[in-house]
Amino acid sequence: MLPRTRWLVLRLGSAQTLAWASSYYLPAMLADAMAAELAMSSTRVWLGFSLALGVSALLGPASGRAIDRHGGRRVLTGSSLLFAAGLATLGLAPNSTVLMLGWLVLGVAMGGGLYDAAFAALVRLHGQAARPAITGITLLAGFASTVGWPLSAWMAHTWGWREACLAWGGLHLLLGLPLNASLPTTAAPEPQRQTPSAAGTTIRAGPATAASPRPTASPMWVGAALAYVFAATWFVSTAMAAHLPALLMAHGATLSGAVATAALVGPAQVAGRLAEYGLMRRHHPLWSARLAATAHPVGALAWLALGPLASPLFAVLHGGGNGILTIAKGTLPLALFGPQGYGARQGWIMAPSRVAQAFAPLIFGACVARWGAQAMWLSTALGLSALAVLCRLRDRPAR
Repeated sequence: MLPRTRWLVLRLGSAQTLAWASSYYLPAMLADAMAAELAMSSTRVWLGFSLALGVSALLGPASGRAIDRHGGRRVLTGSSLLFAAGLATLGLAPNSTVLMLGWLVLGVAMGGGLYDAAFAALVRLHGQAARPAITGITLLAGFASTVGWPLSAWMAHTWGWREACLAWGGLHLLLGLPLNASLPTTAAPEPQRQTPSAAGTTIRAGPATAASPRPTASPMWVGAALAYVFAATWFVSTAMAAHLPALLMAHGATLSGAVATAALVGPAQVAGRLAEYGLMRRHHPLWSARLAATAHPVGALAWLALGPLASPLFAVLHGGGNGILTIAKGTLPLALFGPQGYGARQGWIMAPSRVAQAFAPLIFGACVARWGAQAMWLSTALGLSALAVLCRLRDRPAR
């Protein structure tokens, strides 16, 4: 990775860490306090979060098209302003109606400010050679839960949940906005060099589309398969992000023990991404995706069989697999379809996963409330079904 690319990854990865910590990982620590002060049920707060995820799903394709045409700087800079506005609305909300409005604004921000937008920005800058940069960004943002959960809990305990929201919003203005505004609008010229592609063929690095092996699968089937895989795995990921501390406490852990165990997910995600970058990058991303899809079901089955003593093992396996799958949702469409029209295509492929994310907190929360740790059978089944679909795909590009 060239020095200027490393600097780009550092800036964009830091902005992504902030974006994820202050949106996706926010309600797990603040939802109960919001509900108590505003005299509403926690379920309604989670409904607001689901609304935000649903809005982000609707806006994903449009954000991708905008990045394809104009680059990522405009979209990501706008998302920083929207994150700040949404968090400020949450922090100042006098009632449940305004709180829902805040979640709606955050949903618009998430539609153009999370991984899909960042990946599309990188592909527009670097084309087929974007895989190392995508991995680098996910390495940094893999600490979002490790930073976000404890910091949100500390701010809520020290200042209150309103002040925590306002502080996150201020960080978007002080850090996120300048970082996203510093992104280049076009790729800097690089020396032409030969690099091995994900499928094992030789391609030229840079934005130009490389020659691809002859396709062997219908692009509609490949797109639908990827959409299902990411929807299933992101349902599981969102369910764990929202309810893992509560799930651990339902299994007998204390609050501090649950937070400590859940915090293992972040470093495990980073470890998985380091493994993808160091050990798997010369192989097609389909192989690492299959390995990653196996991790959550194996960890869940170990936890169900061995009890609470296996919960750290589950957190590590889930985090490692989730970390690699985060990379795969950026690199698999690139490897199978190429960089042309990547942003818009990525928006459509990922739209079902955002819808799944929208319902995951409510559905899985209801399962945990009714069945406790046995709700893990649902996430295990979804993980195994995603693995089965990945095993049907072949490591050759679709047309």
